[in-house]
Amino acid sequence: MLSRFRVLAAAAAAAVALFVSLPARADAPGTIVEVAEGAGTFKTLVAAVKAAGLAGTLSGPGPFTVFAPTDDAFAKLPAGTVESLLKPENKEKLKAILLYHVVAGKVLSSDLKSGPVKTVGGEDLTIDLSGSAPKVNDATVIKADIPASNGVIHVIDTVLLPK
Repeated sequence: MLSRFRVLAAAAAAAVALFVSLPARADAPGTIVEVAEGAGTFKTLVAAVKAAGLAGTLSGPGPFTVFAPTDDAFAKLPAGTVESLLKPENKEKLKAILLYHVVAGKVLSSDLKSGPVKTVGGEDLTIDLSGSAPKVNDATVIKADIPASNGVIHVIDTVLLPK
């Protein structure tokens, strides 16, 4: 009986060792913040999320849908706007702008419907599906359905500004 126990214990130990040594799956996405950091085209957005103190929230369980402006989208803002928003004294304004890009829940492109959508910031975005590409207010969705462990990212070409 002791011999059988040793065989089972050795097998269990080998299974645990194998599991622990396996690399993380390459197709397992990180959080919204990790996916954005890894993409390389959201450096300004990630810096803004961190400056606004939202990195923890957007790395949390969610789920969230983020309409994520690219670095090129931020570059279209008037000169000095991003630098000004990143200052500590503008943290609340920056936070309001960023939360205007976030919707509660995981909303895939196939789930989008034309009309208003409430953001986690409390204001409405307007989704328009009548054209060749979905629009969110005046921004065009240039890439949709980027998975994250806590939601989904839709890439947009313009920074959304709340009223």
